[in-house]
Amino acid sequence: MRVPPAWLRWFTATAALVTAVIHLYYNSIGLISELRFAALHFGLFGLICALTVPARKSVLVRGPVALGIDIMLGLTALFCGIYFIGGEDAYWERGGRMAGLDWYVALGSILLALEFLRRCMGIMIPILIVVALSYAAFWGQHIQGVFRFPGIAVEELIARAYFVNLGLFGDIAQISMTYVFMFVLFGSFLVKSGASDFIIDLSRAIARRAIGGAGIVAVLGSAMMGSISGAAVANIVTTGVVTIPLMKRSGYKGTFAAAVETAASTGGPLLPPIMGAGAFVMASYTQISYLTIAAIAVLPAILYFLSVIYLIRMQALKNGLTEFEDEDARPVRQVLREGGFTLAPVVILIVLLVVGYTATYAASGAILASIAFSWLTPRPMKPRDVVEAVIDGVKNATPTAILLISIGLLVGVLGTTGFGPTFSLMIIDWSGGSLIVMLGLITLVSLVLGMGLPVTAAYIVLATISAPSLADLITTTNMIEVLTSGAVPETVSMMLSLVDPGIGERLAAGLTEAEAHALLATMPLELRAALRPELLDRELMTASLLAAHMIIFWVSQDSNVTPPVCLPAFVAAAIAKSPPMATGFAAFRLCKGLYIIPLLFAFTPLLSGDWVQMFAVFLPAMLGLHALSAAMSGILERRIGLIGRGVAASFGVALLWPVGVVVHAAVGVVYLVWAGYDWRQRRAAIGAAVEARQA
Repeated sequence: MRVPPAWLRWFTATAALVTAVIHLYYNSIGLISELRFAALHFGLFGLICALTVPARKSVLVRGPVALGIDIMLGLTALFCGIYFIGGEDAYWERGGRMAGLDWYVALGSILLALEFLRRCMGIMIPILIVVALSYAAFWGQHIQGVFRFPGIAVEELIARAYFVNLGLFGDIAQISMTYVFMFVLFGSFLVKSGASDFIIDLSRAIARRAIGGAGIVAVLGSAMMGSISGAAVANIVTTGVVTIPLMKRSGYKGTFAAAVETAASTGGPLLPPIMGAGAFVMASYTQISYLTIAAIAVLPAILYFLSVIYLIRMQALKNGLTEFEDEDARPVRQVLREGGFTLAPVVILIVLLVVGYTATYAASGAILASIAFSWLTPRPMKPRDVVEAVIDGVKNATPTAILLISIGLLVGVLGTTGFGPTFSLMIIDWSGGSLIVMLGLITLVSLVLGMGLPVTAAYIVLATISAPSLADLITTTNMIEVLTSGAVPETVSMMLSLVDPGIGERLAAGLTEAEAHALLATMPLELRAALRPELLDRELMTASLLAAHMIIFWVSQDSNVTPPVCLPAFVAAAIAKSPPMATGFAAFRLCKGLYIIPLLFAFTPLLSGDWVQMFAVFLPAMLGLHALSAAMSGILERRIGLIGRGVAASFGVALLWPVGVVVHAAVGVVYLVWAGYDWRQRRAAIGAAVEARQA
């Protein structure tokens, strides 16, 4: 295979190093305003994208003409970013009017962003952005109904996309240039210091003799690797080359092995401390600290990985793969002794976040720690390794940076046209005030988006159009509880008396649940929004908003396993040499936790309670997911038949439904007795078979 010319490799490496140094300086000391640095962020990563991602993926090495065009495009993107720094003040001095080069630079920036996005993420998102921009400028005024938009002048639309923080250089791009870049760079340093090898070795040591052990290795490895990379594809490329062949050697079919790796890697962005770009966007949208989001995400993430492990083990039992021993796996103690320090920087990161440092400062400290602690491992990082880690980090950050910069165009249109709030109101209307119906609608929209958009883009779009309505409906349940309690604040009674003069006495006595539902259903949304802070405390409102975004964040992960576009599944299929589409559907079946566990966010205190309340939900949910897995697979410890599946499903629903600690404890004990009996019967059958062979 031909390799790029040496001068191009040196040029790309130099550009990557300069990009990293500028970003590190800005994130540590500060340089210019956020908006101006976002423009420079676009220019630098536009250049890196042009140098590293060819216009056609089938081209391994670009010819002189194609390479010359790409370099020109990259330098043009850099010029567009630098031009903003010098031209912003003049634009506002003219009263927000473009003149001279402004037109060409602004339009060129949009076109370059779309082209780079096509190279990194495929054609679907650029098409969606073009449709949105044309809706705002042209055809929105020609449609009828609630989505009619009178239109905006093309000049103003282009200006907003470039000069105003409603487009390329807005909040989402600013998340990319700070949190996302720093954490991706940190992940690159961890990988370079040997963390990926340690994680694989530790996973193999833990699961060296377990039933379904090869699959469990994939889950544990991808969980730990995903917690520091935050990207499913990066997970698969790093761990899948080891775990997929291991699963195939242990007896799993290639399709199932690739599906397991895909499902496990899909959970990577769900597990702290590094949860991918979506978690940082969530922190920005909700104004809740990243540390808080990461802390409450731990228990749900464990539930997800357990749900995958359950199905893996049950599939092993179904296939008769009950004997497994990884002969190459080393003892846990030896693995920890030789490589345990490679994960010390993760501990440093968490400590820095807990003591109050910002995420960017914490990431900087963790990067320095990864270099220092590597000298206590078999793979010390020398200057050459540090340089390579920086270059790899910039290259790894490029697709995400281009995506987050470009998706700002779509988010800006949704905000400018009011499409997001209108769609949010429509979802409320369609749900009829039912939270479970709304969750079903959001899941359906997520499935449709997931067929063409990557995870982060799907989350941003879905959160923009549906998070407000979902949070509103979650808090509605709490508002009803207050209205029926008879302890309504006097300010609320006065506000409602303006609409219904006789309601004050009824509120003092406490409305019935039906009356409260009717009151809120007929109440204008503006009035309900005004009443919410009067009826509910701030912590509850914040918890509801976080639950809404976390639900959307979880269901958006199905983009990884939703055919026809599910890149992680296709990457795993290439490693396993299995059919890509079949792998995608098999992975989708293993990822049912993405839809089940978010129900707990909406109806239980798994995210909003104290630790006692959270564990009161978590422990029965562990058993409930096991029971539902048994119902899906037809295996508990042995085949359970159609009736057994129904019984297992009933146990699963009972253990997940918010019915109280006492009921959960009773049901859980009965289920454990059944599972224990089935386990003893399976072991007895194995013993009888061994005795028969010996006889």
